Amino acid sequence: MASPATQGSEERAGYVAFSSPDFLLFQAARFFIVAALEMQSVAIGWQVYEITKKPLDLGLVGLAQFLPGIFLFLAAGHVADRFSRRSVLLCCYAGFGMCSSLLLVLALRTSPSVLMIYAVVLLLGVVRTFNGPAGRAILPQLVPIEHFPNAVTWNATTFQAATISGPALGGLLYAVSHGPRAVYGGAILAAITASVLMWSILPRAQAARNAKTASVFAGFRYVWKQKLILALISLDMFAVLLGGAVALLPVYAREILHIGPWGLGILRSSPAVGAAIMAFFLAHNPLRKNVGSVMLWCVGGFGVFTIVFGLSRSIPLSLLALLLSGAFDMVSVVIRGTLVQLATPDEMRGRVTAVDMIFIGTSNELGQFESGLTAAWFGTVPAVVLGGIGTLCVIGVWAWIFPELREANEMTGEKAEA
Repeated sequence: MASPATQGSEERAGYVAFSSPDFLLFQAARFFIVAALEMQSVAIGWQVYEITKKPLDLGLVGLAQFLPGIFLFLAAGHVADRFSRRSVLLCCYAGFGMCSSLLLVLALRTSPSVLMIYAVVLLLGVVRTFNGPAGRAILPQLVPIEHFPNAVTWNATTFQAATISGPALGGLLYAVSHGPRAVYGGAILAAITASVLMWSILPRAQAARNAKTASVFAGFRYVWKQKLILALISLDMFAVLLGGAVALLPVYAREILHIGPWGLGILRSSPAVGAAIMAFFLAHNPLRKNVGSVMLWCVGGFGVFTIVFGLSRSIPLSLLALLLSGAFDMVSVVIRGTLVQLATPDEMRGRVTAVDMIFIGTSNELGQFESGLTAAWFGTVPAVVLGGIGTLCVIGVWAWIFPELREANEMTGEKAEA
């Protein structure tokens, strides 16, 4: 049993985490940079579709962000371990600001080139690839290790807050200014603010490491052998890959729901609102039993409400469907994140995390390409509906071929009693 002092320390963990000035500065910097990227994504999607009127071109935006992660994730992990993570993040924030500046220059032209926008988005994908590992790895340098779990919770909360406010602000600025210029200008200011905040951080020195390619490939081998981890990572990846409708939201906002760029920002924010509400609920009502079955049912809910959104012509119903899809997806994220960490030995967690990043971290962008491609083949509504049906089919297959997932009972990955 924990001592009263220990219990009191645990109860005060949230306040202790925020008592670190460096942690506060990092959260503020992360909020500004994530909000900048989210508001910018609204402008890019609307601008590209306004120029070409082709759903496939929206998918290519996702593909342009996906490709750098595939080719550079080994290098990104190596850089995050070999160099100062604060310096890496400063370079990344400067890179984000440069990409926003290039997009602003293109927007100032009378006839902006879609190919040039793709080129900037590709560069944006490169910067994001290096930003991810460094942003994850710097967190333990900012708070005492005993408060790290609480710091992770606040880190996720900051991300959701930025994901909610960023698209709404981006859509509003696009609508008020009648174009993307104000959005890109706002993203530049946000990147500068984030850079100033990051410059003020003085993290503890990181241990010197030699990041080797072989160590990352060892993570692949471990995941392949541990069927529960393989099931968790692959189920989440294919669910997002097939069921994601984010890339086609500009089509829905412009041609189906007729709500304009401001409405597009609200649509993009809705899944994050649902995720934030569910995260708050799970924080006070943690999952304890039958977590494998719960995950399968919740991924199924994500697929069902993707279908509902695809068929909806009602603005309130569409917003509700996106909100609920985000809520169900958050349950999947929590279960996967917890089970993967607890089912992995401490000495393997870094390498397994690298595999998790390449599977999950890039599935959103590849899913956008898949959505744009199927929309070009079958039409926008059929693409979203077929994606949701595909998610439901994947659940059935995964429940059959991975009994380890179906039988997982507690958050430790233990099987349910017969």
